[in-house]
Amino acid sequence: MVFMGDRATLLETGRFVQRHARNAADEIIEAVPAVDAVVVDSTPRAGAVPDAGPDTEAETEAETEGRHRRAAERGDTDAMSALGALLLRRGDLDGAEPFLRAATAEGDRAAANNLGVLLHQRGYPDEAAGWWRVAAVAGSAPAAHALGRHHRERGDEPAAEYWLRQAAEQGHALGAYALADLLEHRSDVGAERWLRAAAEQGHREAAYRLALALERRATETLRGPHAYGPPAAAGRAGHAYDTAGRLRAAGAARDGEDRPPAPAPPRTGETGGAGPLAEAEQWFRQAAARGHRRAALHLGAILEQRGELKEAGRWYLSSAKEGEAKAACALGFLLRDAGDEESAAVWWLRAAQDGDGNAANALGALHAARGEQQTAERWYRAAMDAGDVNGAYNLGLLCAAQDRLPQAEQWYRRAAYAGHREAANALAVLLLQAGDAGGAEPWFSKAAEAGSVDAAFNLGIIHAGRDEDRSALAWYERAAAAGHTEAALQVGIAALRDGDEQTAERHLRCAAGGGSAEAAFRLATLLDARRPEPGPVVLGAPVDQKTECEEWYERAAQQGHRRAQVRVGMLAAGRGDLTGAARWYREAAEAGSRNGAFNLGLLLAREGSEREAALWWTRAARAGHGRAALRLALLAARRGELSEGRKWCTRAVELGPAEVAERAARLSEALHQELTA
Repeated sequence: MVFMGDRATLLETGRFVQRHARNAADEIIEAVPAVDAVVVDSTPRAGAVPDAGPDTEAETEAETEGRHRRAAERGDTDAMSALGALLLRRGDLDGAEPFLRAATAEGDRAAANNLGVLLHQRGYPDEAAGWWRVAAVAGSAPAAHALGRHHRERGDEPAAEYWLRQAAEQGHALGAYALADLLEHRSDVGAERWLRAAAEQGHREAAYRLALALERRATETLRGPHAYGPPAAAGRAGHAYDTAGRLRAAGAARDGEDRPPAPAPPRTGETGGAGPLAEAEQWFRQAAARGHRRAALHLGAILEQRGELKEAGRWYLSSAKEGEAKAACALGFLLRDAGDEESAAVWWLRAAQDGDGNAANALGALHAARGEQQTAERWYRAAMDAGDVNGAYNLGLLCAAQDRLPQAEQWYRRAAYAGHREAANALAVLLLQAGDAGGAEPWFSKAAEAGSVDAAFNLGIIHAGRDEDRSALAWYERAAAAGHTEAALQVGIAALRDGDEQTAERHLRCAAGGGSAEAAFRLATLLDARRPEPGPVVLGAPVDQKTECEEWYERAAQQGHRRAQVRVGMLAAGRGDLTGAARWYREAAEAGSRNGAFNLGLLLAREGSEREAALWWTRAARAGHGRAALRLALLAARRGELSEGRKWCTRAVELGPAEVAERAARLSEALHQELTA
């Protein structure tokens, strides 16, 4: 029973509702013959009188209204129904109601449905439901859909399902979609069938949600039910407690249904569910073509991951123009990667102003790289205010770079408490550097358990510093398995220490391939030890190809590894390449290598440059090279500088090794006898 109340007030309320629900009403207004409509119920009413004339393409709305009005005044039920629908769609509720009631009284089901729409807009939902029931029982699919939605809004799901199913089984796209939504809410597997039915009839939201369901199922098949989300960032080579960080291109996790697919879709023909992913892409494309901005965002993400950047950019642009902030942000990254930083900033600004935290972070990073610290900080704060925890982390990085350590700790702590694993690692680093090892370790553990590779490596260092080698190795192995270069080096060194050359080689190759000069040197040393002894150099014989171990020595040498530079020089000298040997010895010596300085001195002396050789031997001897000190002693003795010779002999005896010390002692005694003779 509907309480009517003050009719004037309710009519005004109806107009207010009508203004704010026009689109929703258009979805459920049922059209009659000769009226352009969203859904057409073309079943003729028994005994209906033909309309007064066909519509033509050139006929204006006013002419159509006039024709229907004239026919309605003659008592034509179809014309009354059509005129009422036309006025209802225009928003003229007062004008539409008498015609709809008159047509309904004559048994017109479309008019009964549309009368329900009108009453619903006026604020009489129960009375509207009564007329929808009349129309639905008479076979109106739009009325069944409207009645189903009415019951769902009131929490009566069984009744809602019954009527929505009636609409869906009659081929009503909106009914199929609403039924799918209800079933999906209950986690009913039958939801996909009705999403597909609605999508096949052109319902863009159904196409989008069907694509999401297909993508989700295929992704779970590819990654497994317990797969971790974004891949952990690979560890960075360098100092163990390096806190430097960088923004990921699409680093902020997206919540809800708007998350673009995590893994790149496999090509057709690959195993692992290419079919559902390909079908998902097809439905995303259909929804996007119909103007669905989130579908366009997803389609752009799929194409970008596949490397089809030009088309991805077009869909991102289409979505961004429709107001999708995530698409504007993604478009910005595409433009930046293409070298157009200024255009990227324009789209990031647009996305950030619409509340996208990832775009605000990108703007912050852009201004930070330009040295505009205050502007960068403002955007990082905007990202944080938008709910993006990366904003707090990046503020911490910014403050740390400016040596504002208390503020950096504050922001790291805020992000860490929000679950940001790299912030937890950075906070632990700050605490450790401040001497608070007890406070640092729990944060390292929290970050490592959350998947931070750097934190796992840092825990390895902490345990190694306590001589807890087993625990240290476990953390190193965990970080190495995730691609951390320095951790792989440490695992390789441990395997060498244990005599497990096969494991050592595997990890050293990983570390060397990741750019570790020390790993390249140790790998070369391991391979070098397996080589047979080279035969004597024959003048005029062709030079052998470089071995793999020499290539690794050279890679390490090119990265500035001094011991590798000396070794490359020795291998070059062994091949008779004295120029190459001298170059590498000199590079190592200038970097502070005493062996490089000594060997360079030998080459120079052999070429007759004893004065320069003495300079390098002096540098080596002062750095602790015993043989260099002995060479200087011999050189001084030949020159008759006996006191100088004895001084270097004494230094050589101190430095060793044993055979050098023995020879230096004999030479010193001889020089002493010469001095006292």
